[in-house]
Amino acid sequence: MRLPASFYARPALTVARELLGTHLILDEGGRRRVGRIVETEAYVGEHDLACHAAKGRTPRTEVLFGPPGKAYVYLIYGMYHCFNVVTDVEGVASAVLVRAVEPVAGLPPGARTDGPGRLCRALELTLAHNRWDLQSEQLHLEAGTPVPEARVARGPRIGVDYAGAWALEPYRLWVRDSQHVSRPPARRRGERA
Repeated sequence: MRLPASFYARPALTVARELLGTHLILDEGGRRRVGRIVETEAYVGEHDLACHAAKGRTPRTEVLFGPPGKAYVYLIYGMYHCFNVVTDVEGVASAVLVRAVEPVAGLPPGARTDGPGRLCRALELTLAHNRWDLQSEQLHLEAGTPVPEARVARGPRIGVDYAGAWALEPYRLWVRDSQHVSRPPARRRGERA
């Protein structure tokens, strides 16, 4: 069952948690590609210095201000696409980055999906999908098997050190036992693998 528009019209941290276990679907060009979301990161508004909207409304960040339920796809390092879902109420610039998925259907054998750039490459998500309505036939999310709270881990977001204290907020969520998570948490000194 496709996630309704109302699913996205909530705070980013709530949506980030509830996206775990759902299916991200791109059905385009005669091919259906499906991945089960196992890792997310929340970006909670303009006051969040790790959020792209922290520097205000620009042509790039306009989509973040809503309405919720749109795709926000951007390019990093000039080569990797990242897929986000816009959340909250219109006017609040927040989104959830989908960091990793488990392959379910239609992905190339051996495709890596353990990271935002890799999952976009495997699913063939590009800048062409930016601003798409997530209620479309081609690009949407569907309910999957809910992930019990005991299997959800939380920690700091990755790659946002420039955001100071905001980088340390536990806004990254992942399924503890998934082999497809982009980066396991750092091990404590003396802890064995």
